[in-house]
Amino acid sequence: MQKTGSDITKEVFIGGVMNKKLVVVKLGTSVLTAGKLHLNKPRMVDIVRQCVELRENGYKVVIVSSGAVAAGRSQLPTPIGNSVSEKQMLAAIGQGQLIHQWQSLFGLYDVPVAQMLLTRADVEHRERYLTAKDTLTQILKHDVVPIFNENDAVATAEIKVGDNDNLSSLVAILANADKLILLTDQVGLFTADPRSNPDAELITQISEIDDSVKSLAGDSGTSLGTGGMATKLQAAQIAQRAGIETIIAKGSETNILVDVLNGEALSTRVLKFNAPLEGRKKWLLSGPKSTGTIICDFGAVEALTCQGASLLAKGIIGVNGVFTRGDLVTLSDSDGKVFAKGLCAFDNQELEQIKGLHSQDIAKQLGFGLSNVIIHRDDLVMFNS
Repeated sequence: MQKTGSDITKEVFIGGVMNKKLVVVKLGTSVLTAGKLHLNKPRMVDIVRQCVELRENGYKVVIVSSGAVAAGRSQLPTPIGNSVSEKQMLAAIGQGQLIHQWQSLFGLYDVPVAQMLLTRADVEHRERYLTAKDTLTQILKHDVVPIFNENDAVATAEIKVGDNDNLSSLVAILANADKLILLTDQVGLFTADPRSNPDAELITQISEIDDSVKSLAGDSGTSLGTGGMATKLQAAQIAQRAGIETIIAKGSETNILVDVLNGEALSTRVLKFNAPLEGRKKWLLSGPKSTGTIICDFGAVEALTCQGASLLAKGIIGVNGVFTRGDLVTLSDSDGKVFAKGLCAFDNQELEQIKGLHSQDIAKQLGFGLSNVIIHRDDLVMFNS
């Protein structure tokens, strides 16, 4: 259900201090540059001030910062184009400048910072994911502010997360965050484009991101960043499934971070799903890319979603894509709606041979024995609970 107006539930600081909740703050390029081509230092100063205030009010803060390309652009005397190689060059120049800015500004409050650069490979590989999680845990344990960015200088299309909105949702899962705040140049998601439709209304609360919600996202409103509202909804959906609430708000508003956490600022909140996910399933949700799709019949969908069952060959009616044993695949119903993903014990060619069969017939069909379970429940993560 979506709500507009003043239906939002407030969260108030009790006695000025809350429990040690963890919030991930994603800062878009348009926020950090105030809509210009270069970093806006007054804007960054104000963001740091707000982060320090959150820390004083009992929050741990993790930052996902865009702006490396903008920082690099400011270091060169001549205009630079927008090709991939040119942007990677600017990112290589700007990463050091960006973290130096954050370090200097947080240093005004005697708050240390740590830089963490990630690519998709760092979260897809289970061991590297756990290493990053351990590092982040130690950083937070010592009351340091971690600042994440994608490693744009070396990331290729195959290993890029794609944008810092989606990166922020992966970081939120990595950090086991309570909330994810996406600061952008809009106050949230509207029922129509507010730039062209004066009747557009702000949607203040979203309980589920379905196709009707996604259709409202439109295109990016700025040429400075890599994402628009669509990527923010993608990030919010990932976080939602991991039990993390997401807030989309306008980064230029005065005291926006404290106000959105108190429910006092215009914003769009994407509510979390209540069912907690264990660590392994959070990794499945955030890490590997799916390489294929298994289409399930009605009975299998019911068993998986309502009965906590594993996926058996009998419930499979179709197989799409190429994948090997142990790869991550998505599960969809006969109408194409994706409802889960998990690690498959068979490759796509084997599944084509055994789909629809009873478990006891699998070995006879393939000529060798493997598991009777296609995807075990422990290797499966559901999307709608």
